Amino acid sequence: MTDHRSAYATAVAPAVEDALGKLDLDTKVRLLAGQDVWTLPAVPGIGLRSLVMSDGPIGVRGPRWSAEDPSVALPSPTALAATWDADLARRAGRLLAQEARRKGVHVLLAPTVNLHRSPLGGRHFECFSEDPYLTGVIGAGYVAGVQDGGVGTTVKHFVGNDAETERFTVDNRIAPRPLRELYLAPFEHIVETARPWGVMTAYNRVNGVTMTEHRELVDGVLRGEWNFDGVNVSDWTAARDTTRALRGGLDLAMPGPRTVFGPPLADAVRAGRVTEAEVDAAVRRVLLLAARTGCLESVPAAVPPGDVPEDIDGRALAREIARRSFVLVRNEPVGGGPALPLDPRALRKIAVIGAAAEDARVCGGGSATVFPERIVSPLDGLRAALPAGTEAVHAVGADPRTRVPHARAGFDLRARYYDADGALLAEQPQSDGKVQAMGRLPDGVAPRALHSVELTGSFTPQASGTHTFAVSGTGELRLTVGGRVLFDAVCSPGTGDPFEALLNPAEHRVEAELTAGQTLDVALRCVPRGIGPGADMPVLTFALGHAEPRPDPDAELDEAVRTAADADAAIVVVATTEETESEGFDRTGLALPGRQDELVSRVAAANPYTIVVVNSGSPVELPWRDAVPAVLLGWFPGQEAGAALADVLLGTHEPGGRLPTTWPARLADAPVTQVTPVDGEVHYDEGVFIGYRAWQRREREEAGPAPAYPFGHGLGYTDWSYESLEATPARARVRVRNTGSRPGREVVQIYLAPLTRVAGRLPVERPDRWLAGFATVEAAPGETAEAEIALPRRAYEIWDERSGTRRFIDGTYAIEAARSVTDRRLTARVTVA
Repeated sequence: MTDHRSAYATAVAPAVEDALGKLDLDTKVRLLAGQDVWTLPAVPGIGLRSLVMSDGPIGVRGPRWSAEDPSVALPSPTALAATWDADLARRAGRLLAQEARRKGVHVLLAPTVNLHRSPLGGRHFECFSEDPYLTGVIGAGYVAGVQDGGVGTTVKHFVGNDAETERFTVDNRIAPRPLRELYLAPFEHIVETARPWGVMTAYNRVNGVTMTEHRELVDGVLRGEWNFDGVNVSDWTAARDTTRALRGGLDLAMPGPRTVFGPPLADAVRAGRVTEAEVDAAVRRVLLLAARTGCLESVPAAVPPGDVPEDIDGRALAREIARRSFVLVRNEPVGGGPALPLDPRALRKIAVIGAAAEDARVCGGGSATVFPERIVSPLDGLRAALPAGTEAVHAVGADPRTRVPHARAGFDLRARYYDADGALLAEQPQSDGKVQAMGRLPDGVAPRALHSVELTGSFTPQASGTHTFAVSGTGELRLTVGGRVLFDAVCSPGTGDPFEALLNPAEHRVEAELTAGQTLDVALRCVPRGIGPGADMPVLTFALGHAEPRPDPDAELDEAVRTAADADAAIVVVATTEETESEGFDRTGLALPGRQDELVSRVAAANPYTIVVVNSGSPVELPWRDAVPAVLLGWFPGQEAGAALADVLLGTHEPGGRLPTTWPARLADAPVTQVTPVDGEVHYDEGVFIGYRAWQRREREEAGPAPAYPFGHGLGYTDWSYESLEATPARARVRVRNTGSRPGREVVQIYLAPLTRVAGRLPVERPDRWLAGFATVEAAPGETAEAEIALPRRAYEIWDERSGTRRFIDGTYAIEAARSVTDRRLTARVTVA
């Protein structure tokens, strides 16, 4: 059946051609370069409205990157993949489309479908999985949901953008087979099943060619083989050369207005370096995107307004995704039954330990960051859910943060924007001490008119003693507290990744002796100096941080241990920070920051009923994991983190997640760790063996260490027996029974393992097994459920590097029904030819 989007493209083609025919060369090239950071120019003469783009893997930030324009913050993409539920991903996409329409956004710069090649990848949390099939299925659901709402997507970062170190220049050397079978595979699945309206090409090079100029992969594979008909937009500032970018298949060079397109492209046409017909091909695709999103008045939008999903409850969906994503990796008996779920009727006092229990981190650092209207911390969520008579007491124990948190408690702040003459241009209330804008300043503030910004207001200390203030940002910064200047200096962005300098500027600390209850005037004045791609990109970022007087770290640990010892159960929430996981840099290790490992070990020794909640976007080492009865992985769980956590800990809902990526016990055990280029290159020498594929090969060949928790692993609050498996090469039917005492949800996973060998060896080198399909089922206690899972023909194919085509590998295969890649319950054999 013809895809309705393809049919729409055919129907809308005459209108696009009519609009194109009315444009002169200078207008055409202007449409291929943004008019600013987030928008394309309007052309009233052809009924073209300005098209607005926005970052948004977990929430739609909108043109203003500010807490004053809040967004629903969903759990991280890795959390979404941990649900193993494409329908839930589609619902998430529909919510994001609703948010985009509310904010006037037409195209979402998401999803990110690069793979978890190495656990050190700094942007791991923004991607879905180590497995290309799981990534493709969840990504396709996400794309379909967003576009159900009439909002475009740009699947990114095409391709091989799997780490952050030297990301602007690194040359990733990837052989054709792993490139096709792993790194291109999610893009291919999404393009062929969800028909995205856009793709974003990455900063990096692949096999010597910058991706914004990679004609072979863009025009040859993406458009030629997969029939992609959408727009190819560069990552921000990734386009480098006018002629090579256009001929490499790039349509939009962002951000504008100064890019390699625009006037430089018109000059190239007039000089004969490129033809106007080549320009027209790109403009045609931009106009089609505008038509699809309702920005071209002569044609209806691709999704009629009456078909757009409406009134989706963002808080409820964020909470549902979070609890469905939590992965319970350990749940051992404590007394008469498993540690989880908690029975609050039997607990008089629960100790909730950790800085992350009170100050929840709900998303990763970088362009994925949004500002939700509210955040429910684990402590607040539990206190709200516990019955009367059960007390939740808190102790910090160990703070993983290396930076001072933004000023919030006790502060009443406003941001005031001034011109060079001191005239007030705009004033806005501030929810905390961070002032930030990228691309668009407050109404009434023209970028070239802005001279200074003052974060001003009052502060009432909650405790007497030594208070720590921190200032960060780029430009001239002057902090005054109670009439006394505490800091006055020019702060530079430093060197390296300019976006890291924007998102994570250097911090400067000062101290002051203050008295509790004594209100003081406070002001942080910033004369900004733009950083980033150029003066045409308005960039403003500076922040005031504050920390109350704190006890000695050893004393803080001792207090947490005493608090835990005096409670019936202890819940320790450990986490990474923005200095650990963020866009702009890779990790150097997998250890939890600060003294959190010591905190868990000491609390567990003081209270045998200790549950650990791990709040990280990617794997971390858990050296104490066998010393506590329960470990729950929470990823970055979004704005409803604490409410969802309470749902799961208290048993009103099951933890529904399964691991979308292998969790190593130690970094030293991980088979693939290289993310740092050598002489500008990273060689993907592991070939098709990443993630669980690599773990299994090494375990078989070298008797190497097993991971702490395997791909696909996850426990619920009931038990399942796998009763039967019927399989053909194209389909598997699995019957399971809920043998526990509670209703439950099971993720049935199907792995394909080649059995045919010649002289004891596989005819071609392949992994031991790979994910070929999955489905979720639900059943009440004692009931059975059946999962029917299609097995794609692609699962039996490899990329043949000699012929440059896919090759079907016939022979005998094991079809394995499993709870994880290492917990395989039933096997059937099929022979394919």
